[in-house]
Formats: sequence, structure tokens, C-alpha cells
Amino acid sequence: MTNNLILNSIEKSYNYEEYRKLIKALISSGKSTSTEENKALFEYSILNDKRMDRLDKTLKVTQDTLEIVQNVDQKLTFLVISEGWCGDAAQVVPVINKIVENAENISLKIVLRDDNESLMNQFLTNGSKSIPKIVLLDENYRVINSWGPRPSLATKMVLNYKLKNGGLDADFKRNLQVWYNKDKGFSTQSDIIKMLQSS
Repeated sequence: MTNNLILNSIEKSYNYEEYRKLIKALISSGKSTSTEENKALFEYSILNDKRMDRLDKTLKVTQDTLEIVQNVDQKLTFLVISEGWCGDAAQVVPVINKIVENAENISLKIVLRDDNESLMNQFLTNGSKSIPKIVLLDENYRVINSWGPRPSLATKMVLNYKLKNGGLDADFKRNLQVWYNKDKGFSTQSDIIKMLQSS
């Protein structure tokens, strides 16, 4: 992958506050971050905006997370591929933001999947454009590692359900959101810390 692709994506990126404002502005216009007009994605966007509002107020960063991220001694960037309508992104991206808020040497850049297809195609999950995807970059914007689209525990739940039922249905998706709510972002923090430590 060329460094130009990463640099071009970063030029089009949003910080977390801009990302949240964009989603809210689109919702107020009856739209989602999707490039296609889709009522379901618009309704998901409304729901996910409320989830992110709640998480922004209630998320806590663990002591373990603080100790690791506050001792990062090189400039790093989390380049996050996301969309406002995505349920996993709504649960993960606020956690990433909270981590970055407590890390002097880590910055957060968010890009929309559908506006950055070439970038997304470099970070497929089993051939699919699953989001969110967190790409860890060094100070020269070279890729060190990547993670996503969901915490490892949730990934196991998804795989097990697919094996048993052949796919994901509305019941599973509701249950996954319940799991996220109970988990309170701790599994995401744990996975991100492991990524940082292994990089």
C-alpha cells in the first residue's frame, strides 16, 4: 500500500468532534453518512448517535489503559474507517476517542468508508468491508497494525452464531448491542492495548 493513500485519507479525515457534528448535521437533514439514500441507514444513524452521546458521557478508561497509553513515547495515529449508521462503530469509536483523550502522543483521524473505498479495500475482514477498522500509523504515517471491526469477544460471538445459524439476524444484532452496553467498552480497551503492546 502506498503512503500516498494514507496521506490522502488523512487529508479528508475528521477529528472526533467534527465526526459527531457531521452525523448530527446529516440527521437533521434527514440523511446518513451513506452515499445512498436509505431509510434504514438513516434510522440506524439516529439510534447510533444516541448511543454515542451516552457513551461520551459514561465511558471510563481503565487504569491499565491509562498506564499504557500515557507512556507511549512515539507519535502514533489511529486512522479509523467508520460510518455513522454502523452499530459496531457507534460502540467502538467513542472508546477510541476516550483512549486518545488520555494519550498525549496518539492522535485520532476518522474517515468515512464509502468515501475512502481504496483505503477500505486494503483492510478487509475476511473479504468484507467491515467497520470500524482502526489502522495504527507511526509518526511517518506508515501502517504498523490494524484492528477491527469489533472486540475479540464480540467477534467470537458473531462467528459462533454464524456457524450455528448461517448468518446474523435482527435478534442477534440486538443481543450484540446489549453485550456492548454491559461490557462498557472494556473489551475494546483491552484489545487496543494489546495492539499497541504488540506493535
